Amino acid sequence: MEQMNKLKQRTARLSVGSNLLLVILKLSVGVFSGAVSIVSEAAHSGVDLIAAFIAFYAVRKAVKPPDEQHAYGHGKVENLSGAIEAGLIVLAAIWIVYEAINKYYQAEAPEFLEYGVAVMVVSIVVNWYVSNKLFKVAATTGSQALEADAVHLRSDIWSSIGVLGGLVVIKITGYTWLDSAIAVIVALIVFRAGYQMSKKSLYELTDISLPEVEEEIIRDILSAHPDSIDFHQLRTRRSGSRRLIDVHLILYKDMHLDKAHAICDQIEAEIEAKLAPCDITIHIEPCGNYAELDACPLSDKDK
Repeated sequence: MEQMNKLKQRTARLSVGSNLLLVILKLSVGVFSGAVSIVSEAAHSGVDLIAAFIAFYAVRKAVKPPDEQHAYGHGKVENLSGAIEAGLIVLAAIWIVYEAINKYYQAEAPEFLEYGVAVMVVSIVVNWYVSNKLFKVAATTGSQALEADAVHLRSDIWSSIGVLGGLVVIKITGYTWLDSAIAVIVALIVFRAGYQMSKKSLYELTDISLPEVEEEIIRDILSAHPDSIDFHQLRTRRSGSRRLIDVHLILYKDMHLDKAHAICDQIEAEIEAKLAPCDITIHIEPCGNYAELDACPLSDKDK
């Protein structure tokens, strides 16, 4: 677990560094050339930089152990960071549209577009490498903060490709209005990423159940154990990278307490092996309480 935490923090630092570099490059070239599409990309990367800082703080805070005020740990910090990042993305999209409209009415032709083309190519390469790294680490560690950061960078790649193509067209045709049009397209891409992220973050903050495929893994493990008669009231949710799971497990009423405890430990270990990290609570019930339900097992309705 300690190695995973260090990996998350290293990856978050990498994102901060790459975004800081791209903000400086894009803003310098955008102001120098007068291309609002490049300035809008600088704003996009600026939001990514803020998001990277938030993700870095979140992954450091989320790994702190439970305390008296946070008995379930600090994992929700990652979910909250995703919601904040989503709000920043939406604000950035609105600002880009505002700048694009102003630039359209000014009707000033951007200059030195070859510098813009170069910085967009650099942006695409850097963000592709860093976003792939973030997605990989997020999948390994279950970090929502890193996943949110990766989504930001992946949207930045597509918007950079759009700006790159637009700058080439402007250079060839001289149609300066394309500069503002491209900026609006960038804003729509940014807004879409913000909407998707806000939806996912709010789901996590309101304790939505784990995905069906993950709950099916839990059901299969509970059902496959030879001493498990049945189970019910399976409840799941997520706190940062941790999955919180609780369930009522029905065992034979004359089973020794030591054996029942060992069964629970085994089931918890199997779930942990598939869906780590987890916090699992199993409530044991004797099958004698359900004798009226045809030799203990619950019906689908009672489950």
